[in-house]
Amino acid sequence: MRYILTIWALPLVIFWGWFGLSYYDMNFGYLMLSRQVHDIYFQLAGQIMNVEPASVPWFIAKACIFDTLILLAIWAFRRRREVAAWLRRQRERYSGQAPASDSPSA
Repeated sequence: MRYILTIWALPLVIFWGWFGLSYYDMNFGYLMLSRQVHDIYFQLAGQIMNVEPASVPWFIAKACIFDTLILLAIWAFRRRREVAAWLRRQRERYSGQAPASDSPSA
């Protein structure tokens, strides 16, 4: 699961890092980070998808959120026993009841 999370996170960090730097034109002398390349890229992507270029980043953001939810669901399914135990502890903690293991024996 660690490798899957790494493979998922690395492209997101690279893309959104590039997006942020190029959106604000912080190019540090590197053409790929310029606002001009940013505009050309999203205009091309908009033409390919036949949508407004300004809406392309929102499509990408929605896809990233959807992928994140899928990965969180897979993680929660793999750790369902630990998650259920944590939820039980939280429910007992906030409901004011003492945990079953802390109650005195009869």
